[in-house]
This record gives sequence, structure tokens and C-alpha cells, in this order.
Amino acid sequence: MPNIKSAKKRVNVTEKKNSQNKMIKSAVKTAIRKFIAAVDAGDFDAAEKLLPGVSSVIDSAASKGILHKNNAANKKSALAKRLNAAKAAAQEAAPAAEEAPAAAPAAPAVEEAPAEKPKRTRKKKEEAAE
Repeated sequence: MPNIKSAKKRVNVTEKKNSQNKMIKSAVKTAIRKFIAAVDAGDFDAAEKLLPGVSSVIDSAASKGILHKNNAANKKSALAKRLNAAKAAAQEAAPAAEEAPAAAPAAPAVEEAPAEKPKRTRKKKEEAAE
């Protein structure tokens, strides 16, 4: 334990800031957890309503220096991507489930795959430019 007055103050200030930072980090994690639970449950309306709030909590943590701004941007991007992917998967599953029992094709038609263009390497691009 420090004996000097300024050192004692530093300990107190550090403890206080540490507890505040923990509270903010915890709030960010809780908001993200609630959002992910809504997406995983398939409740996309609730998830869309939660996304701006979660983004706000993440931005506030970034502005206070608790999260790096790039880390905050990555978190927000990942959450939006997760929501969009889940919505797309749900939309693909719904029409496929409706069409499957209705009509089954007699024989699948075999289609030829289109011929792929050869990839242009840097050398070929330079030759084409000249």
C-alpha cells in the first residue's frame, strides 16, 4: 500500500476507472448477447430494433477509449452481417419448403457448364495494355 498522498490518490482513481470500464464492457457484451439471442431465435423484427441500440453502446465504449475504433467497427459490421445472413437463410428455407411438396420434376435436365475464361495474370494484363 502506498504511503505518499499522490500515490494513494492514483490507486483510488485507478480502481474507480477500472470499475467504470468493467461496467461499460459488461454492458457492451450484454447488448451483443441479447442481439445474438434474438437473431438465433429467428426474431428478426426484435433484432432489427436492437441493432441501433447495440451499435450505440459499442460506439459509446469506443468514444470513451474502452474499445478501439476499428474493433468497434468490426463488432458492428459482424452483427449486421450476422443479421443479414440469418434473414437470407430464413428466406431461402421458406420458399424451398413450400415448393418441395407441390411439384417434383420427372427428370432433371443436365445443363452444360459455361466455359470459364482463363484468368488474366499481371503479365498478360501488361501485354494486353501494350
